[in-house]
Amino acid sequence: MSENSSISELTVAVLAGGPGSERDVSMASARGVAGAIEGHVKQAILVDVRGPGFELPEGTDVAFNVIHGTYGEDGELQAELERRGVPYTGAREASSRLAFDKIDSKKRFVEQGVATPAWEIVDAKNTPEPPMMPCVVKPPREGSSVGVHLVHSAEEWTPAIEDAAKFCDEALVEELVSGKELTVGVVGGEALPIIHIQPRSGFYDIKNKYPWMTGEGGTDYFCPADLPEEISAAVQAESLKAHNALGIEVYSRVDLLLRDSDNALFVLEVNTIPGMTESSLLPKAAAAAGMDYSALCLKILSDSLAG
Repeated sequence: MSENSSISELTVAVLAGGPGSERDVSMASARGVAGAIEGHVKQAILVDVRGPGFELPEGTDVAFNVIHGTYGEDGELQAELERRGVPYTGAREASSRLAFDKIDSKKRFVEQGVATPAWEIVDAKNTPEPPMMPCVVKPPREGSSVGVHLVHSAEEWTPAIEDAAKFCDEALVEELVSGKELTVGVVGGEALPIIHIQPRSGFYDIKNKYPWMTGEGGTDYFCPADLPEEISAAVQAESLKAHNALGIEVYSRVDLLLRDSDNALFVLEVNTIPGMTESSLLPKAAAAAGMDYSALCLKILSDSLAG
């Protein structure tokens, strides 16, 4: 039986929502994926997942995981699907846990020689002074820039660390690098064309990522990014290095900064369940490489089953 005919016989449960802060984005991604694979598989059924007690449709052959953040990207859903013996798309449990935890992934980046901004771990509930300035404050286990603050002065430090403390007992504090925000999709072991992310104001926070959801903000995207050839090659190589350093299976999207002063590269994080609406960044990059939205979704599905 050929790969295409085997895919066409699958009943696919597209897992959506989740209990976390990225629920609405996940629902939009899942509707897009379900529509993209419909007609190419036997059946695509959207399943709203709110926690471990979710039910899969009878006859499910594979779960297409499109849950961003908590209980989707953090290894918990992967562990549950493995317990049930249900094949699923994307990164497996161990690599999902590692990539989702910004502190653990930072440690792995350092071990593997992946360029990343200077950083410290602080007690979010008892750190009156910033360990560096300017800096970025991040809860270690949240997505979509939830709880992330750019801190340029002592006055901005207290509200930033107090907000981070709502999500966790410890916070990641990074050196603030001034430069171009870039992202690179990795699919099938290859880096896709680079996207230059240019928020219209501020930084690439949740309102600039999802203006359709927040009603404010906005971002311009340039793909392929207008960069010299040698810099583009370096960005793609560092993205693959970060993806491989975390042992991520099938696909991911790597976020980086290219410093203005000297074109030095810094990896920020690797997303194992990136946005998957038709207008999301990974599909944009795939389109620039000649892979349409349906082809991307089907490749993720087939590569996940082949692995």
